[in-house]
Amino acid sequence: MPEEDCAEIRTQLTQRIIAIGQRRGTAGIAQEIDAIRRIAHRNGMLPTVTVAHLLESALARGECGALVRDWLALLGEAVHSERQDDATCHAFAAACQVRFA
Repeated sequence: MPEEDCAEIRTQLTQRIIAIGQRRGTAGIAQEIDAIRRIAHRNGMLPTVTVAHLLESALARGECGALVRDWLALLGEAVHSERQDDATCHAFAAACQVRFA
């Protein structure tokens, strides 16, 4: 993917993450995370897909509030990851396990 397209997608995903973080309550958060996950998947942003999937699971478990903001911060880190390989996905998954266990 050309670097310009990648930068545009990262900007779009970052804006979505910021918008989620500014919401009050949990209404619609799962749909927004799903949209982020789908966009990332379509564009080969594997660490973002991994964190979004784990965040969706956390929301399904009933996590909310400050913990969701921490998840969103990690999702933002994944969006801006330069590496998009399996090892990086595993590293982000491990970070989720350590930070949010």
